[in-house]
Amino acid sequence: MKHSFRGGIHIREHKNTATCAVIPLKPPARVAIPLSQHIGIPCGPLVAVGDTVKKGQVIGRAEGGLVCPVHSSVSGKVSAIRTRRNIHGMAVTDIVIDNDGQDTWDESIHPLAASPNEATVEEILAATEAAGISGMGGASFPTHAKLRSAIGRVDTLLINCAECEPYITANHRLLLEDPHAVLGGTLLLARVLGLSCGCLVVEDNKPDAIALLRELCQQEYPALTVAVVRTKYPQGDERQLIRAVKGRELPPGKLPADVGCVVFNAETAASVFRAVAYGRPLCERIVTVDGDCVREPNNLLVPIGTPVSDLIAACGGLTEEPARMVSGGPMMGFAIWQEDEPVTKGTSALLLLSKKASAGYEGAHECIRCGRCVGVCPMRLLPNYIAAYTRAGDYENAAANGAMSCVECGSCAYICPAGIPIVQYVRAAKAVLRQKKS
Repeated sequence: MKHSFRGGIHIREHKNTATCAVIPLKPPARVAIPLSQHIGIPCGPLVAVGDTVKKGQVIGRAEGGLVCPVHSSVSGKVSAIRTRRNIHGMAVTDIVIDNDGQDTWDESIHPLAASPNEATVEEILAATEAAGISGMGGASFPTHAKLRSAIGRVDTLLINCAECEPYITANHRLLLEDPHAVLGGTLLLARVLGLSCGCLVVEDNKPDAIALLRELCQQEYPALTVAVVRTKYPQGDERQLIRAVKGRELPPGKLPADVGCVVFNAETAASVFRAVAYGRPLCERIVTVDGDCVREPNNLLVPIGTPVSDLIAACGGLTEEPARMVSGGPMMGFAIWQEDEPVTKGTSALLLLSKKASAGYEGAHECIRCGRCVGVCPMRLLPNYIAAYTRAGDYENAAANGAMSCVECGSCAYICPAGIPIVQYVRAAKAVLRQKKS
């Protein structure tokens, strides 16, 4: 049985790198590691310019609230601590480290005394927190905090392997090349939550991954199952995932735990396993590099803090000057305007797109009330009204029509024949409404 949800859109997948095995990227000569890579309180630096650091060493930390420590992804010397604007327009502090090329791990990196199968709930939580793991599907919510908030409240654990955005195949390759880390991490997450089972949710455009996971679940992981969902965007949104697999509606303003579910990304689960089994902090991740301007699209295992220029070079450089550089997928990603922008824990892809590949309408026309945006909205909102009220400066009515419930998937803007940038209006409305609330 293939599960699905109401609304959404079918778009060209562009999964060009689905057969490209992950290649470890040569560590860069210099990394710039942001001290804010998660939702919550930014970290403060624990090192100073001139300090020598080792790979895996904690270089940033914050106390209280939603926090995730930050680790060095290379060994070397701190050459600068700088403040800049990131791709979200927020001021962020980077710790710049000149790589000594020795790849020397910090002495604190070691596995738990107990094996992963024997680790207690508190040991798993402590290892997850110490490793600085945050949601790697894009949300960047601290994983240890998400786990603690769900204990005793959920009956269903879902591992999000949908990867519904075009181009991105990082999770697909992870499932094929290191499935035991994902499955082992799922068991650890289930143990923390007091559950006896878990479910991996995969879109049906990954038949090889589905077959492999089902075989492993039957032979080695009988507590785990695989649910197949129809390939449709935005299937990877946790609200749609829960609705498709469990048939449960997540009310506006509520969290998955409020309907008895919790969802983690596949790479997040694998990172939890590595933290518990090997003591490894989150200081590298898989990044898909693709787009019609890339000479050799590929999947790379990238140290956190690596400038995107190094990823481009590792993929053979560019065939032409890109009109757009995007961090993440083409639907929900963010524009990059500098090639020294560093890879973070939440960077799933780097897209280099020509003007032809990213072409849209030249300027927005007037809404013709066709209702297409309403038909595809997975949140069952009226995107046209939210955009219209925002354009008029009527933010109260924008809120009344569900602006704060929008997940910004971009389905409405994609389908709009008038080329109205609906998502941008929604984001503008949210910013005003949040400012008024504060």
